[in-house]
Amino acid sequence: MTATTSKSKKLCILITAAGSSTRMGSGIKKEYMTMESGTVLSTVIKRFLQFTDSKLICVTVPPQGTPDAEKAVFTDPELQILLQNNPEIKILFTEGGSSRQSSVHNGLKKLSELIPDIENYLAAIHDGARPFISRELIERTVEKAEESGATFPGLEPTETQKQINESGIVTAHLLRKNLISVQTPQVFFLKEILEAHNKASKDSCEYTDDTEIWNKYCGPVSSVKGDSQNIKITYPEDLQKISCSSNSNPKENKMIHTGLGYDMHRLISGRKLVLGGIEIPFEKGEDGHSDGDVLLHAITDALLGASGLGDIGSFFPPEEAEWKDADSKKLLKTVWDKITAKGWKLENLDCVVKLEKPKFLPYRQQIIESISKVLDVPADSVFVKAKTYEKTGNWENQIEAFATCLLSR
Repeated sequence: MTATTSKSKKLCILITAAGSSTRMGSGIKKEYMTMESGTVLSTVIKRFLQFTDSKLICVTVPPQGTPDAEKAVFTDPELQILLQNNPEIKILFTEGGSSRQSSVHNGLKKLSELIPDIENYLAAIHDGARPFISRELIERTVEKAEESGATFPGLEPTETQKQINESGIVTAHLLRKNLISVQTPQVFFLKEILEAHNKASKDSCEYTDDTEIWNKYCGPVSSVKGDSQNIKITYPEDLQKISCSSNSNPKENKMIHTGLGYDMHRLISGRKLVLGGIEIPFEKGEDGHSDGDVLLHAITDALLGASGLGDIGSFFPPEEAEWKDADSKKLLKTVWDKITAKGWKLENLDCVVKLEKPKFLPYRQQIIESISKVLDVPADSVFVKAKTYEKTGNWENQIEAFATCLLSR
C-alpha cells in the first residue's frame, strides 16, 4: 500500500540538509556520502517518491550549496529513472539559515510559494541524513497527522534517563515510560505549521524542533511508534549502516515479490493472432477487446500483482472504448513505467502459452526479444514455453497464457 493522504489532504516533503556535518569529522557533508546507487540524500528522496504519492519535494541546503546538492541528487541513476517516468514530480532547493529552525522556515515558505491551496496539504519534515525510513513508518505518521494535524514518530529510551545541571549534578530522575526519543518525519498541516514558524521567527526563542513550535502556537502534538532502524547519520560509526545498505551483495537487502498472471481468449476467424507483441500467421486470432494478446495480458497482471498496484482490468477497463483494439505492448509499457517508478526491478519472468495450433517454437525467440524490449530488460531474464491441450476439450478454439515474475527493490 502506498502512503497517501487520500482523506482530504495532499502531501509535500521538506528535507533538511543545510547543516555542515561537523560531527562527522571527515570534511565531507554526510548527506552527500555514497549510498546505494547515489548518495544519502538521493536515497532519502527515493524513499519518499517510492513510498508516497507526493509530487513536490523541497531540500534545504547550505548557502551557495545548490550546485553541490543538485549533483548529489540528480546523478543517481535510479532517481533519474523515477523522475523520467514521473515528469510531474518537482524537486527544488532553497538555502537554509543559521539554525535548523530558520532552515525549515525557509523551506516551508518555498513550498508555500508553489502551492496555491496550502490549506489542502500536509508537510512531512524529514532529516536529510536519515535514509533508513520505511514505508510503514511513513504510513503511520501521515495517517495520524491527517487526524491530529501534527505527529512525529518516537521511541522509548532504552537506558535510564537523568536530568543534570551545568556542573553535571543530577537534578531529576526521569521515568523512561514518560519519555520518548524523537525521530522524523514530523508531519503537520502545512498552512498551520507555516503560520506557527512565522510567529516563532519573531519571538526571540530558540526551538529544538518543529513539534515544539507547533505545541506553542497550535496545540497538542501526537506521536506514533518509531522505528529503531530509522537512525540519523551523525557520527563516523553510523557509516557502518550505509556500508551494510550498500554492500557488494545487494540481494541481501532486497525486497522480493512474486506475481502470477493468467489470461484466456477464444480463437475466432477474422482476428489476428498476436503473442508477446508478435503477429503469428494463422487462420484465427484472439477474440478480445484490445488486440487480444493473452501473453502480454498475463504478464501485465503478474507484474501488477507483484508490485501491488492492481490488475489489468482496473487500469484498462474492457468496457471503455478507448482500449478497443489497443496495442497490448503499449498497455504493458504504460503499466511497467508506473511499476519501475516505484523502484521495482524485474529479476525474471517465466511464461507458458497453451495452444494446439499453430506451432509456437519457430516464434519463441522473436517473442522473447519483443517482451524484453518492451520491459527494457535483458532477453535472458524472460522465458516463454508452450504446451498443447493434448486434444482434450475445446482445444481448437481457445488459447491461454500463464506468467510468473520475480520483482525486487
